[in-house]
Amino acid sequence: MKQTPLLLAFLALASAAPAHAQGKVKVKIKPATNAPATKIKTTSAPAEKDWSVQYADQVTAERLRTHLAVLASDEYEGRETGQKGQHMAADYVATQFKAAGLTGPVTTGTDPYQQHFDVEQVTWADGATLKVGKTSYAWLTDFYGLGDSPFGQETSVKPVFVGYGIEQAGYSDYANVDVKGKDILVLMGEPTGDGGKALLSADGSPTKWGTDYRGKAQLAAQKGARTVFFVSFNPTSNFAKLTARMAPYISRPSMVMVGNDKPSRTPSFFISPAVGLAVLGTTDAAMQTYLGKINATKQPVAATFKVVPMQIKAERKREKLDTQNVLGFIEGTDKKEDIIVISAHHDHLGKHDGQVFNGADDDGSGTTAIITMAEAFAKAKQEGHGPRRSLLFLSVTGEEKGLFGSEYYSKHPIFPLASTELDLNVDMIGRTDVEHEGKPDYVYVIGSDKLASELKVILEAQNKQYGPIDLDYRFDDPNDPNRFYYRSDHYNFAVNKVPVAFFFNGVHADYHQQSDEIEKIEFAKMEKRARLVFHTAWELANRDGRIVVDSNKP
Repeated sequence: MKQTPLLLAFLALASAAPAHAQGKVKVKIKPATNAPATKIKTTSAPAEKDWSVQYADQVTAERLRTHLAVLASDEYEGRETGQKGQHMAADYVATQFKAAGLTGPVTTGTDPYQQHFDVEQVTWADGATLKVGKTSYAWLTDFYGLGDSPFGQETSVKPVFVGYGIEQAGYSDYANVDVKGKDILVLMGEPTGDGGKALLSADGSPTKWGTDYRGKAQLAAQKGARTVFFVSFNPTSNFAKLTARMAPYISRPSMVMVGNDKPSRTPSFFISPAVGLAVLGTTDAAMQTYLGKINATKQPVAATFKVVPMQIKAERKREKLDTQNVLGFIEGTDKKEDIIVISAHHDHLGKHDGQVFNGADDDGSGTTAIITMAEAFAKAKQEGHGPRRSLLFLSVTGEEKGLFGSEYYSKHPIFPLASTELDLNVDMIGRTDVEHEGKPDYVYVIGSDKLASELKVILEAQNKQYGPIDLDYRFDDPNDPNRFYYRSDHYNFAVNKVPVAFFFNGVHADYHQQSDEIEKIEFAKMEKRARLVFHTAWELANRDGRIVVDSNKP
């Protein structure tokens, strides 16, 4: 049902708070000559007020609901990057920052709160073809692509076969293989033993290599490959079924960064087993024998396949679009050169087939949280209790398209990354996942000790002091197949050695569905999680020492 946004008036500022109380004082008076000593009773002044509590109390479920009712309404059309609804969301966030008293730090363009840049909307052109020898194969039947494509014109490709495309301690398909500038053919999955247990993990559980092609595509990009062709020869795989499921998504427009000379993942194509066998010039029986040798040795096996060139054409049509990040700044006092970033993304999936994907949790919840925290910190500053370090509230665009907004900011920072102490990223904090149904309140925290061990310690101390909730660190495991550490905007800070903590409620049945609506948001839980982020930011902004980068965990 369409919801009409209501722009509510801001709460009136509270009257000025009393000055800080004095600490404990001991008084000693020297007795007068020939006079008896007088014993002076010491007294203690009231404990100093905890301003973090007072201003965290401004982060309320009611205030969160007010902002989310606007951003997750049908009027905002799903906030798709570069489209009308995303621009509306950016304008709304900028308006809230300005009204709260934050300053806009952007010095280019017409709006100091908005950092504009270009992306390209890309669609697959009609007429994609693939031919091996004399046999032609059909688009969205025998092959499809994700990401960009260098094959605007028909191109002859003779890919380099690199087995499973895995590289880790004790196992490397890239050893002594130069793939720079080349097209490569990679097997989906990973070596397995009896019962399908993964052979490259300590306990037989699937590794990141076996569950997500993106890690392999990212590795291929690091190796300099031009494209990756993925194929699965697992008898239980069903390429036709997978392709039918993927077809609606492949047919939709996607986006790439303009001027992104080195994308984080190599353009990827997926081919059917029949195409894969034709390109490798082999049979399924021979392929299964080859895979069996890898499983038996738990090591890459040199292949003797005679690769056959294929002719491929897969053109991408491009349309340049404007999009923008939104920035609100609160200058610190004596440590103002240190910058703490509090981030979320305001984009979502837009409209498809007449359905609006409102993204109330993803990431309307995070966006409304950082707006509300910004209001609370601004109120603290107006009343004489502003932070010692400077705060940058960063609402980014294009997260759903590939972390574009945070990538752009990391390459064009308004404040030097060397001065940026850390990023607290909030992406989906309004729901409960299956793992925690019926259990106490919780939040996943990801990456908090990967670069700075002290950050995790500080976070836990704040959680313990201010109404603790369960902190779940399971996604810090570098072998976790979900790879959430790499999938939200904090990552573009982390790759630049800026410590991060990512706050997340996990995925649920409405994740990336049109059913991710405000009616399903659990505002009481959202309030607790947002206040935890606020208390953590308050402590980090006001403590004496800057956290130190002392770790480099995967």
